[in-house]
Amino acid sequence: MEKDSIIVLSGGMDSTTLLHDRKERIALAVTFDYGSNHNAREIECARWQCALLGIEHVVIPLMFMAEYFESSLLAGADAIPEGNYDEENMRSTVVPFRNGIMLSVACGLAESRGLKYVLIANHGGDHSIYPDCRPGFVAAMSEAMRAGTYDGVSILAPYTRIDKNTIACKGRDLGVDYSQTYSCYKGGEKPCGVCGTCRERRAALEAAGLPWV
Repeated sequence: MEKDSIIVLSGGMDSTTLLHDRKERIALAVTFDYGSNHNAREIECARWQCALLGIEHVVIPLMFMAEYFESSLLAGADAIPEGNYDEENMRSTVVPFRNGIMLSVACGLAESRGLKYVLIANHGGDHSIYPDCRPGFVAAMSEAMRAGTYDGVSILAPYTRIDKNTIACKGRDLGVDYSQTYSCYKGGEKPCGVCGTCRERRAALEAAGLPWV
């Protein structure tokens, strides 16, 4: 299969599953360092997964986001809400237009490399919380990218309408080592287990019959 895609790879469960799912067509993985609490741990995992699969990996700094944007993800571990992964509890973790910025950079990389597609692993469970994960946004961003590039670069977002439990089951079947992924928004050496994203991760792994790691 032709390698025609770049993937936005955080190092978390969803994008790592997509990395393995579409590895035959991925020419480049890009991870963005935007100053979040958990960036450093995620970057380590993204590097490990790309090395395993023999996929080129680059890390691009976006530190202006940490300096100028408001989000609990950028404000230290103590700012991260604990409890369920729902809109009311997790809204403070929104980094304004994060995916829009990252997709724009990835689009430029794709056209520079002669690649046709940008892969992103947004999923159905994100829609109520994160505006830049919703189907309408992804479709509009893809059309803007297509219109703004000579080669018509567009987005592939195959997980948009499935939930994290389904993604975990897919990863299980692909043999993804989830111990080499990271999700905790507090960003500690070990996952806290109590923030919303840790709870969501645990539920997804349990649904797939996998241990929480």
